[in-house]
Amino acid sequence: MSSIDNPYAHQQTPRRAAQVSIRQGGLKPPGNGSYVRSSAGIIGRRPSVGGPLPGRVRHEAGRGTMKRLAFTTLVAAALAIGAFPAAAQTAPAKKITLTGGSVGGAWSAIGNAIGETIRRESPGAAFGYEPGREAANIQLVSTGKVELGIAHAQLVKRAQAGEEPFKAPITNLRAIALIDPQAAVQILVREDAGIESFESILAAKKPVRIALNQRGTLMAVTGEEVFKAYGITAKDIEAWGGRIHHVDYNAGLEMMKNGQVDVIINMLAFPSGQINSATREMKVKMLGISPDATAKLGALLGTAPITVPAGTYAFQPAAVPTITGSVVLFASAEMKNEDAALIVDGMIKHFDYLRQAHAMMARLEPVNLTQTAPLALHPGAEAAYRKAGLLK
Repeated sequence: MSSIDNPYAHQQTPRRAAQVSIRQGGLKPPGNGSYVRSSAGIIGRRPSVGGPLPGRVRHEAGRGTMKRLAFTTLVAAALAIGAFPAAAQTAPAKKITLTGGSVGGAWSAIGNAIGETIRRESPGAAFGYEPGREAANIQLVSTGKVELGIAHAQLVKRAQAGEEPFKAPITNLRAIALIDPQAAVQILVREDAGIESFESILAAKKPVRIALNQRGTLMAVTGEEVFKAYGITAKDIEAWGGRIHHVDYNAGLEMMKNGQVDVIINMLAFPSGQINSATREMKVKMLGISPDATAKLGALLGTAPITVPAGTYAFQPAAVPTITGSVVLFASAEMKNEDAALIVDGMIKHFDYLRQAHAMMARLEPVNLTQTAPLALHPGAEAAYRKAGLLK
């Protein structure tokens, strides 16, 4: 589906956050936590786990000249005869970079929380978070540019098959953990748009204005496929005088509030704070997905049926049938087993902290971390889950 008339294009350039070392003694704000930097400067604070990091150690000079001389002589002698073998030297710090979603979003919060669990499990590790988009995240991890990525499992499945938006199969990706079991398709329609169902759009050849998510996301692909499941293509919408906007979700909600779009589709947990906030200023209703369309989408995307319970939102008195995907943390198959196991061990050990990082992880129990289908677990992650008793 082509993107037409995107007035928010200037807002869609992703910011690339500089890698932030979370080793002890790194950049710190007053009190607990550490700063996250971007090209625009300091953009926020990341809370630390388990209290403040230790400050600089004050070095006090010894008073005895003879003691200093003796120490200097010993060090020089040791270096001269190779008294410090390689095994006794400090190992290079492990560097792990994770690419997720935009700064300030759910994936950013969860990605940085995962980084904290890595630091707790491996105090010498250096962790960096980079904003991204999920199709690009898949490419970056596959090519070894970064170690970890966040994406919908269903989009990774499309990558493995070489389906849109990917040009060729990407087969070297493996799951580390499930991080969101409920990414439900939620379809909002302005109450004054005169739209009762997808069938009514097709029957009237309505010039509908649609906001989908940005290109390269499962949300955008799914929005396109929902219309196709009802026999409505992008060309049809254009021919009827409608328009399709590929913008981030907040921008799409603003466009809907301003009367610029009639329909907006996204995949997110319910109840959504974004939806609750936006619908205080406009009247909307939620469209459901028929059983036939649900079956088509499940076969095509790997989604599953789900129901948004009645009363989830103030504007939604009846239950609404829809579909859902899932979000995973993934790595390349080339990641060392011990590195994958270290990441999993940290997530399990500090699971209560992870659940507090964002509401979408609050629904998880440790056993759910293993449920990454349709993406297979990394062997190192699988071994760690078995060791913890979460897999048999």
